[in-house]
Amino acid sequence: MTGRGRPRKAKNPDTKCAKSKTTPEEIKSLPRCPRKDFTEEKHNGATKEQKPKERKQKQPNHNDEKPSVQTEQKEKINKQQRMPTDDTKAPVQDTKAKTCASSATKTKPETPKGTTTDSPKTTKARKRSGKTKSTEQSAEETTKMTPEAPKETTKDSPKTTKARKRSGKTKSTEQSAEETTKMTPEAPKETTKDSPKTTKARKRSGKTKSTEQSAEETTKMTPEAPKETTKDSPKTTKARKRSGKTKAAVDSILLTTLNKLKIKKNDRANAADIINKIISKIIEHVKQNIDWFKEVEKLSTGSYYENLKICNPDEFDVMLAIPVDRVDIAPFGNDGAYYSVGLKRGKSPLHKFLDNNTLSASKMLDEFREEVKKCVKAFPEWEVTRKKKGCPAVTMTTEVQSVTISLDVVLCLKVKSSWPPFTKDGFKIERWLGTKIKQDQRRKPYYLVPKYEGNGNVECDGVLAKDVWRISFSHVEKDILKNHGSEKICCEKEGVHCCRKDCLKLLKHLLGLLKEKNTSFDKFCSYHAKTTLFHACCTRTKDGDWMASDLSHCFQQLLKDFVGHLEKGVLPNFFIPDQNLLSGPGQRTCNSLADCIKKECENGFQIFK
Repeated sequence: MTGRGRPRKAKNPDTKCAKSKTTPEEIKSLPRCPRKDFTEEKHNGATKEQKPKERKQKQPNHNDEKPSVQTEQKEKINKQQRMPTDDTKAPVQDTKAKTCASSATKTKPETPKGTTTDSPKTTKARKRSGKTKSTEQSAEETTKMTPEAPKETTKDSPKTTKARKRSGKTKSTEQSAEETTKMTPEAPKETTKDSPKTTKARKRSGKTKSTEQSAEETTKMTPEAPKETTKDSPKTTKARKRSGKTKAAVDSILLTTLNKLKIKKNDRANAADIINKIISKIIEHVKQNIDWFKEVEKLSTGSYYENLKICNPDEFDVMLAIPVDRVDIAPFGNDGAYYSVGLKRGKSPLHKFLDNNTLSASKMLDEFREEVKKCVKAFPEWEVTRKKKGCPAVTMTTEVQSVTISLDVVLCLKVKSSWPPFTKDGFKIERWLGTKIKQDQRRKPYYLVPKYEGNGNVECDGVLAKDVWRISFSHVEKDILKNHGSEKICCEKEGVHCCRKDCLKLLKHLLGLLKEKNTSFDKFCSYHAKTTLFHACCTRTKDGDWMASDLSHCFQQLLKDFVGHLEKGVLPNFFIPDQNLLSGPGQRTCNSLADCIKKECENGFQIFK
């Protein structure tokens, strides 16, 4: 043969990797290469020494300086028969020795999915440069043994690879850096990819990736900064600076004020002794001189008996109740607070006070007042004050150690029947004191006192306002204030102390000081403060909401509740929701008082100093 014909495809089943084989006749006609004791062969990037005996089975070396024309044609045929994805593999050869080597190569770990694949242009450029694949493929084999790289590994563009080859850099150094990178912890999925220009500039500067990746690793090891650091708003910071008072300073002022408001035991005992003596004399006198007063009962109510008295024991309230069993009551007005009282059939000493079958409150109060005045004449230290319009009590005063003591003796009716329908939606203490306590309190009788508001000559359904009676639950108020805790041992020796009563004392004291400065606030009284506390206790029901250690916070919260009622102009009666206790002062006066209270809060309660 001349060596210029097309070789036939191999059909030998022993050759697995080769796709064509040269016939023996062609081998004889090929030019002989110089005899060497040892030749080198590449199998998938590995260099292997062959013995002289296997020299005859070897294909002519493709690295000779002057290969034959037939050898070049064989290489072209082998390249055409390659698969497109096998660019990085070694050239296919047709000897049995190569078959064994390829089978051994298959046992090595599989190339990672994300390994960079060289383009055909890159492979051609590598061939032209005369570089051998032995160094590169050995590095690739070492890379295959490393753990699989993340899926989103940054791939170099073809231009970048070509530029790297032209610069004369070998791939072994770069791949060793990549191997070091693969041993580091896996990067997050959203790894930042360098643009082609950035990669090219980095290569031109001669910097390796290993230094940059080590810096990235160091950055990842640093602790992450907190995401949401709580910052005070500018308004909050400015308000704190303006107030100039810390919580400790406000607590100190409030505690100091409470100490000043405490009543000394000796003063309390002396005042109680004087009050008890005069009351016993009055009860004895009216029983002897008033026939309808034979079954009178004493009922001590008010702030002194509720342990809410502040500063001095100078005010006392004592109710003298007359039991009535069979009465008919009818509401006077629409708020459910005032009632007209009629007697049912039967004999009763109260029949003489009936006017149009209605028990006249004004007539009964006048007779009672006259008898009390007669009794007090025997005690010159006591003086009965002038009657006040609509007041249900006979007021008398005396002086004890230069302190004026006032006593209100109140006439009332004790009604032993169910509470009026207007109280159905009131007295909501279920969540605070419990349903059982509420039921027990509602089984108790209620009281009617001879009190009216406005003009006494106003008539409604034939009844004058001065003859109506106002409903009173002062005995219930006293009970729930004495047993005010959601837990039964609140404020006892074995229990935890709360600040409910302390907050009420401070509110009463603040209201009294503001009334001294502004006489327009005279229509506000301590009962407004007490009612506000009752509503607050039904809202914040747990003892933990009123901890003694949180006095400043609880007091300011109670003031906030009171200011809210003032600004709305509505403070419902705790027992009768339809009655608005702020209907008398007027909205303008309520707003003025609310502004004064807010200013004192902002100034840190300087009024208490």
